[in-house]
Amino acid sequence: MADNTDRLQELASRVRTPDVVDAMGRMHRHRCHIDDLVSPTPGRVLLGPALTMSYFPSCEKALPAEHYTFTRLFSEAVEGGAEGRVLVLAGNGHPDVSLGGGSKLSLVAAHGLAGVLADGRLRDFVELATHDFAVYCRGQTAKWGGDVVTPYETDRPVVVAGVAVRPGDWVFADVSGAVVVPAAQVVEVFEEAGRIARTEEAFVDDVDPDAPARP
Repeated sequence: MADNTDRLQELASRVRTPDVVDAMGRMHRHRCHIDDLVSPTPGRVLLGPALTMSYFPSCEKALPAEHYTFTRLFSEAVEGGAEGRVLVLAGNGHPDVSLGGGSKLSLVAAHGLAGVLADGRLRDFVELATHDFAVYCRGQTAKWGGDVVTPYETDRPVVVAGVAVRPGDWVFADVSGAVVVPAAQVVEVFEEAGRIARTEEAFVDDVDPDAPARP
């Protein structure tokens, strides 16, 4: 990851999610974009390879709470490295249930992750905004979700809003939404996204020479 990180951060600073989605569309036919996300800090960009954690419907008999804990599974997820990665939380059909909050996600800050992409709601937006990492999720909630879903397993492919996310895939998210890019092609995809962004900027300049430049 280290070899690509600086280059990818440079490329990502010049594009937006729609550019990356368009670039993916030129190379792949599968769905890669995730819409309708919210963030406690919408100006922040999320970029990094995925660490996955999947939730499962709660059952005290099958999934005893003392064993299936967020803390234990998070420790498993970061065993191979944490810094700069994105924790992807898959709710398995429960987008309106809390998958975590300020206390649990303080582990994200402590281990230097880039942030969180959650296919569910999160609690404590005010607290989450005090951290340096980026967060994108389905919304905020005040209610604990442990009576509905339980952290179940890590380091497995998951599905977020119909999009496959494999451990190591790159996640990019901004105010426009999120996109998932296969690790083997991430540099190529972002380079193509940069070309798309420049082409669109040139088109806008031709239409309106006084239009402000894209950030």
